[in-house]
Amino acid sequence: MKLMLDAGHGYGTTGKCTPDGFPEYAFNRKVAMYARKILESYEGIEVYLPHSDCEDVSLSDRTERANTLKMDCYVSIHANAFGDGSEWTSPEGIETYVYVSKPKEAMMLANVVQSKLVKETGRPNRGVKTANFHVLRETKMTAILVECGFMTNKIEGYLLQMDPYQQQCAKAIAEGIASFYQLSERHGTCILN
Repeated sequence: MKLMLDAGHGYGTTGKCTPDGFPEYAFNRKVAMYARKILESYEGIEVYLPHSDCEDVSLSDRTERANTLKMDCYVSIHANAFGDGSEWTSPEGIETYVYVSKPKEAMMLANVVQSKLVKETGRPNRGVKTANFHVLRETKMTAILVECGFMTNKIEGYLLQMDPYQQQCAKAIAEGIASFYQLSERHGTCILN
């Protein structure tokens, strides 16, 4: 199985940060890194990362790479925001998106990952939703986009910056994928706690 874990945006993406200046990409990339480490403890899976710490990789480059490499699954990792991002606001919680046509397999995967994220983090469940996002529309494989909390919520904005929360999100995403695709753990490997 070939999986692409996409840390949404990049360090240089304007406006994608908490009101106190923590960049969304810093959260997204850590979750992708931790999730990759966990997933690589399973048999028969290759994990690819389309993002870069050196440049803001365009959405079209990310989806084109996924399509060219014939990925089986694409998971885009994000943190949400409400308003223009310049001040703290009240919306909070976890939500997962699929394309507006509600592809059956994507909906099923989204429900599993959403459930794992809510259980692991204890954050409010905002449900599985549909959206016309580029990475969901232009990929030719099962694709979901997860929003792991609101950068503009003071509590979640703080959590997003903390390593334990980043690891919780990664564990939930990885376990959701492993459960959905019925992956088997390799013998003699140790996964992140």
